[in-house]
Formats: sequence, C-alpha cells, structure tokens
Amino acid sequence: MSDKPPFGFGPSDRDDSDPDRSGRGPEESRGDGPVDPFGFGNLPGMPPGGFPGMPGMGGPGGFDVSQLGQMLTQLGQMLSQAQNSGDGPVNYDLAAQMATQSLAATTSSLTGTQRAAVTDAVKLAELWLDAATDFPAGATEVKAWSAAEWVTASMPTWKRLCDPVARRMSGAWTDALPEEVRAAAGPMMAMLGQMGGLAFGTQLGQGLATLAAEVLTSTDIGIPVGPDRVAALLPENVDKFTRDLDRPASEVLIFLAAREAAHQRLFAHVGWLKERLLRTVEEYAQGITIDTSKIEELARGIDPSNPAAIQEAMGSGLFEPETTPEQQAALARLETLLALIEGWVDAVVAEALGERIPGAEALRETLRRRRASGGPAEQTFATVVGLELRPRRLRAAAELWRLLGEQRGSTGRDALWAHPDLIPSADDLDDPAGFVGRDEIGDPMAELEKLANTEAPEDPQEGPGKE
Repeated sequence: MSDKPPFGFGPSDRDDSDPDRSGRGPEESRGDGPVDPFGFGNLPGMPPGGFPGMPGMGGPGGFDVSQLGQMLTQLGQMLSQAQNSGDGPVNYDLAAQMATQSLAATTSSLTGTQRAAVTDAVKLAELWLDAATDFPAGATEVKAWSAAEWVTASMPTWKRLCDPVARRMSGAWTDALPEEVRAAAGPMMAMLGQMGGLAFGTQLGQGLATLAAEVLTSTDIGIPVGPDRVAALLPENVDKFTRDLDRPASEVLIFLAAREAAHQRLFAHVGWLKERLLRTVEEYAQGITIDTSKIEELARGIDPSNPAAIQEAMGSGLFEPETTPEQQAALARLETLLALIEGWVDAVVAEALGERIPGAEALRETLRRRRASGGPAEQTFATVVGLELRPRRLRAAAELWRLLGEQRGSTGRDALWAHPDLIPSADDLDDPAGFVGRDEIGDPMAELEKLANTEAPEDPQEGPGKE
C-alpha cells in the first residue's frame, strides 16, 4: 500500500523529501498535487500558490485591488464547476479536461506511419503468440493512441477504480463528525462535498497527465484501462522509452506489442479476471475507516461556520484513514493476482519471441524491473488512489508459469486460469517447483469438474443414490 493516503488526505506536512517514501526526490515532489487535503491551493482557475495579491495566498505583498476582479471571476468559475460536477465523488470531466490540457503542449497528433507501425507490430506478435499459448487472439481492434487519446479511452476504467476509494474518503470524515456539528454546518457541508469532487478531479487530472506521458500500452499498469478487446500502444511514449535502450526501435515496438497482445488474450478469455481485480480495489475501499474518537475530542474546538478551521483540522491528520486487517488482506490478494498476470505474460512472451528478437531477454529484464520496482505510473496511481498496482513477486510467478509450461505444455498451463480456485496462491509463489510437482493439480480440468460438482446445488428430487 502507498505511504500516502489517497487523494491527498492526511497531514499536510508529510515528508516527501525521502525518495524511499514518496518514490520521488525533493525536486520532483514539489508541486505534485495539492499539499492540503482537499487540494484547495491547486484548484482550476487558481494560479500556483493561490490568487495573486492575496495575503497568505501566495501573493508577494499586501492586497492588490487590481487583481480583485480576476480573482472573483476565477472563483465564480471554480464554484460553477463544483455545482455542475454531479453527485459523484470525483469530477471526472474536470480530470479529463485538466489532463488533456496539460498534455497539449508536449504531445502531437500521430502520423499514419506511426499508426501503421503499431498495427504491423501487433499482427506479427499475434502470429508468434499462437504457438506459445492456447488462448487465441483476444484483440479485435488495434489502436495507436496519443497521450490525450489514452486519457479519453481509459476514463471509464478510472471511474471504476477511483470511485470506491474517493466515495469512502469523501464520506468517511463527514459521517464521523458528531451530528450537532454537521447540523450546525448546514449547507456548508454540501458545498465542501462539491469542492471535494473538484479537488479530487483536479488531483486525478494531474495524475492522469503524468501517467499518460509514461504508459506504453493499454495494459501497462496491469489492468486493461481501455475498451475491451482493443490492443493499443502509445508510439510517442514508446519512442521516449526506446531512447534509453541500446536496442533497435523495431525490436522494442514488437516486444511491447507482444506483451500487449498477450495481456489482451488473457483478459479476453479469462472472463472472471478483470472483474476480480476491480472488485479487490472495491474491497479495499469498503474498509476505509476513520477513528471517530479523535474527531469527538476535537469537535468542540472546530467552528463549523469557518471553512479554514475545518481545513486545518483535516490537514492535521485528524481524518487520515486507518489500515484494517481486511484491507491488508485485499492488498495481498491484489498483489498476488497482479504478479500471476504479469508472470504469465512474461513467460508466454519469452517463449513466443524466443530467438526471433536478439534483444528479447534484455528487454524482458528491463520490463521486469520497471513493473516490479514501481515506475512513475505506479507512483502516480498510488498517490491518487492510495494503492500500488505493483506485482512484487513477478519473478517467482514467471518462474512458476515457465515450469508449468515445460512440464504440462501450454494447454495444461493455461487451463489453470479456468477457475480462480485453480490458480496458484501467494504461498505457492514461495515454492514454484513444489506447486508444479503437486499430484492433486495434475489435471486442472478434473479439478474444475470437482469444483463444479461441489458448487452445484443438489436436486431435491434426486438423492445421492438415485440415477
């Protein structure tokens, strides 16, 4: 789990200068989203550091009357957006707008040559993958996306990922307030809810802009964030990624296309997989709680008619969520499942490419380190949602799938994905060879039949001995 609470909740003086805690150095940490819990200092229409000329709001001096009109106009636009954000916990329209505007200066329209290269690379990768897995091609469409197109295509998935956490975070602290405090606050509570949706949307937009500039494919964070059965690569990001490698650009593109196509095959033909991942995030969110005793102790000292007092209390860590055993269990399940997915893709792509690409093994190691150590994508996701989509045990999972393929062939290996109860557990990753050598999983289809018989309700008209 990330050290940072999701959506910036928690103490505003959290030390982000330690790269081991934040994933970034002190220079990179500055300006990385709101420093206050709701991000009011970074809302759209508000310049960095606040409105100019306002004491305590980033102005270099006293109040500047010439800036008053601009300030009021910007504040009105900000509140108008908050009122139009709907009932959801995050203003996703604002998030998409901020992300695309941020990317506009650094991205350009893709050329026909770039799009054709992606299509050709995926076609070749699919041909090679046919011999390495029993799962047929999962993608029915191939796309080359710009960073802005990635933002648009991925937004429905981000809604599913962020809503549970944001809803709990935005509601947990208000639900925990004593009834008399909420009653005294009156309409201000609704306004803070709207402003919270704006602030969440702002931080999500900033995070998506960072992600969009880094991701290489639609499955780069471990979950397909685009439409179902659409294989997509981002040529501009692939080009930037290739500059740091001592390999031809064509090799890198085909290797990444093979990983994307393998992910698409797995998710397309294992119907329960994506839903299981998303549901695990929801299970984590459902466990978000706040210690109400702390709120009760300080409730008398908070003036409900003073937004600054409430904001100061939130920034003090008063409303920081507690991690429960249930959340830790959900995180462990998420990490194991991500490791199994990435390990399977790693093993299948290695088998498919074989000697066809001279630099395949070097590229494989580069991608392993990028996923297992947590690159910018994982760090940004952790800041926004409070979770790290990081397959920490990728190497063990890849070794397990490799051994299964050698012993049982691709059919026996891939058959384990037929049911969630058949796939290896976290304990199995401690001893891949031991899991592969178990007699009881020698026939996955027989195990699946046993599971079906166990789960099927008995017909009341037929006893165990009746035919």
